[in-house]
Amino acid sequence: MPLILGIDTGGTFTDGVLLDLDTKEVKRKAKAFTTRGDLSIGIRNCIENMGDLDPRQVQLVSLSTTLATNAIVEGRGCRVGLIMIGHESSGNLPAHQVFVVNGGHDIKGIPVSELDLEAIRRAVTDMRGQVDTIAISSYLSIRNPEHEQAAQRLIQELWDVPIVCAHQLTTALGYYERTVTACLNARLLPIIAELLAAVRSVLKEKNITTPLMIVKGDGSLMSETMTREKPIETILSGPAASIVGAVFLTGSDSALALDMGGTTTDIAILESGRPRMNREGATVGGWKTRVEAAEISTFGLGGDSYIQVSKDRKLIIGPKRVWPLSVIADKYPNLVDELKKVEPNAQLIDSQPADCFMLVKQPMDKDQWNETEWKIIHALQECAHNIFTLADILGKDPNLLPLKGLEQAQVIGRISFTPTDLLHVRNTFTAYNVEAAQAGARILAHRLKIEMDEFPEKVLNEIEAGLCMTVLQSFAYRDGLKGDLNSEASVEFLLGNLLHRTHQLGFKTHITLDYPIVALGAPVTGYLPAVGDSLNTAVLIPTHAEVANAVGAAAGQVAELVRILIKPGVAGGYSVHAPWKREVYLYLEDAEKNALEKAKEVALERARLAGVPNPELFIEKEEVTSHTAGGDDVVFLETRIEVTAIGHPTWEE
Repeated sequence: MPLILGIDTGGTFTDGVLLDLDTKEVKRKAKAFTTRGDLSIGIRNCIENMGDLDPRQVQLVSLSTTLATNAIVEGRGCRVGLIMIGHESSGNLPAHQVFVVNGGHDIKGIPVSELDLEAIRRAVTDMRGQVDTIAISSYLSIRNPEHEQAAQRLIQELWDVPIVCAHQLTTALGYYERTVTACLNARLLPIIAELLAAVRSVLKEKNITTPLMIVKGDGSLMSETMTREKPIETILSGPAASIVGAVFLTGSDSALALDMGGTTTDIAILESGRPRMNREGATVGGWKTRVEAAEISTFGLGGDSYIQVSKDRKLIIGPKRVWPLSVIADKYPNLVDELKKVEPNAQLIDSQPADCFMLVKQPMDKDQWNETEWKIIHALQECAHNIFTLADILGKDPNLLPLKGLEQAQVIGRISFTPTDLLHVRNTFTAYNVEAAQAGARILAHRLKIEMDEFPEKVLNEIEAGLCMTVLQSFAYRDGLKGDLNSEASVEFLLGNLLHRTHQLGFKTHITLDYPIVALGAPVTGYLPAVGDSLNTAVLIPTHAEVANAVGAAAGQVAELVRILIKPGVAGGYSVHAPWKREVYLYLEDAEKNALEKAKEVALERARLAGVPNPELFIEKEEVTSHTAGGDDVVFLETRIEVTAIGHPTWEE
């Protein structure tokens, strides 16, 4: 019985499933904490938590990963040298060195000037030893990639270095965005290579020798080889996997898929079983790319969101993520007694009285931290501590502890009260240390000046209200509204009654969603039923909702897309603009016929290389015309052809 091993590395947990695609049955499932310093540790633990696996039954391993997204957000990656051909940049670029040389094309694919090969030679000489990878971006290379290809050939002759060409990553207009995409892809090459090597080593330990696939940002799969070449395609991999999981587990074609993880809540609106694609390109870490990904709205509200009480006694939930008290106290039970000794009204500047800290990783650079910071590291070597206990150990005022730098570098981790702890207080979910969660709740209740028995309901209402707003905000984003609904006083007035925040307005607000909510993620059973009641819609929480991302990774399909554009030529005839070259034909019929045949050939070959033995072809052809000023004659503008090869990857012995 061949099975697929699906693995998702989320911000908090790494989830795994063994899926039988034929019967749609989840045979096994497991969770382990994600180890961000080395993702392979969490992956190994997750596989081991599934019990003894027969590696002969595993036909395929499919991975969705947060690595590319996190690396871009955190500015990690190798040094990139950029060669821009024909045009300078119109904005900042994620490159270490930038060189601009003559060349490039016009919108018809005709060269604007000759490619300056000597300038490229000089640039390579200057970059040696200064950069680790090279990105090449030529003006309008999507109309004719010949200058990028020529530059790549020359650099390969001069230097054995990884090279990325912009035309290989996108066919969309937007020179700046294509250049950013090429640079980020080049920056990620060693990072993704390290991850894949680590995953491979874990699989080798388990005697699993099957192919490895990775989830792209549109929810489809790509091969290990292609991932090494185009790691940028894996941005938003995890949220995309959750969408595939939602459809697979429920069969819902039209729904609002809501995935509540530890750090964020991700929402996608599904039509015909698929989310709308962001054709303009995903934005990650402030960088606007040309990577097509599912249109997903992400909000900083999850099971590990930091719950604070402000000085004016208001609850603040998220967007910062911390470790739940209940989870960490399970490992360090001393936290319970330390929390019970806390004075709730103690004044702290950047912390809460319930805050505790633990050592996440041993720092390597001894010179990076000062004497007090090293004392904090040593104090947390054996176990975690509440901030006041930590201050007593060091003999300092808690407000003078230099915690910020250590926390930002992920040397130490903050532990505090979260929605996960709330579920423990309410006895909805009690897998970890309930007493620690209760101790944290008492501190926050005291700061709010309410009774302990009132506190759980108040926090629950705030979380449910926040989730309702994320749902409504996702519809606003879909319709192009960029404003934050939470910041609008008029919206707050209208929705206050609906979201349980205010009462007796003189009217009642009713909202009815046109979509059911498919709720995914471990915390959703505690919160989403009430959200469905507020929004007057059904909430579907499928079996295995807590590992839906891993199910989506296992259930994904390969989808190889080839786009062709045909436009009138400069001196008659028709120009075919393909990702591999520009060709000219005398007749439109010949141009379309040859372009279509080549696109089908390329799409099928790519799908087969990705392990799909019999891919299904989908062809879309659109002819764009316009009427003349008089309205009698029709003028041909362009033909757009899209060929997609789709199928499940399978490797037969």
